[in-house]
Amino acid sequence: MADPASLLAEQGFAVYVLHYFDRTGTEWADKATIFRHFPLWMKTLWEAVSFVEKRAEVDPSRIALLGFSLGAYLSLSNAAIDSRVRAVVEFFGGLPKEMKMFMRRLCPVLILHGETDETVPVAEAYHLREILERKKIDYQMKIYPGVGHGFSAEVWEDATSRSLAFLQQHLLAPVPTEL
Repeated sequence: MADPASLLAEQGFAVYVLHYFDRTGTEWADKATIFRHFPLWMKTLWEAVSFVEKRAEVDPSRIALLGFSLGAYLSLSNAAIDSRVRAVVEFFGGLPKEMKMFMRRLCPVLILHGETDETVPVAEAYHLREILERKKIDYQMKIYPGVGHGFSAEVWEDATSRSLAFLQQHLLAPVPTEL
């Protein structure tokens, strides 16, 4: 996680790393823990965006989320209800099916997933792609052949390069004005 954060910071992005497990004293999450704490972790992420948008070094109209695995599920879930989020980069995650009833919107998404991921099956990436296509939301997707849950150095290099280009495209472009 430090590599993408460092790369983005080196490119001039203001980067904040959220440790949402700290809110619940969690060190590892199984399904029961995830279901029990997901709402509180979502609240933590919402509060983090609220904090970040007030920082002097942050343009509040150019906020993106980048999440890994469970963090990607949280990032996508937050983006589905929080109009402050302009883009999401998700590494081997997905959008919980439960969010279907809460989803108000989505923003552009970069989907990065391993084809042989046994923790978060690649079907999650394809499900997300279907939602984005149906709603006509811009996205990019890279499925890494033969890669599981977590990336080798070579794959990380490609994924971080794609992340940087995606965020530059969606955060540095002119902000649409409301009519």
